[in-house]
Amino acid sequence: MSTAAEQERSQKFEQQRDRLRAEHLKPADARPASSARGLHHTALVSSDVERTIRFYQDVLEFPLTELIENRDYPGSSHFFFDIGNSNLLAFFDFPGLDVGPYREVLGGLHHIAISVEPRKWEHLRRKLIDAGVELIEHSEVSLYFRDPDGARLELIADPLGEMYGSHVL
Repeated sequence: MSTAAEQERSQKFEQQRDRLRAEHLKPADARPASSARGLHHTALVSSDVERTIRFYQDVLEFPLTELIENRDYPGSSHFFFDIGNSNLLAFFDFPGLDVGPYREVLGGLHHIAISVEPRKWEHLRRKLIDAGVELIEHSEVSLYFRDPDGARLELIADPLGEMYGSHVL
């Protein structure tokens, strides 16, 4: 049960969302086309290249597609996984640098949501459990968990452009 203060805060922010929707959100048929073609890749930091490959390729079944030297930091690796729909999840490692553990910060990453088919969602859920990965399930279509370096991921069984049965695209 939420407190009166939480309810008041929630109401205040709902009013703000209402104002922002009214001012900025256009109906789908009135929105211009995006200037972007899509997400080429999102790059995260890995503390251990092989451990990251084993997690993303072996557990999550995202094929490794390339492993090259990071052009910005000699000795560092830049590697990519296919997450479907011509999208990539990329990683850098920075050997010799003390980058510290994963943290959520302003301008940083909260989580990456990756859409998978419902049957594949069930299959990956079982693989994550068998691998000892701690999961949080939400709305019977979302699995939240952390990768070996602490980055938060979501596997969502909703199709691209939908969230919990509502169109967001």
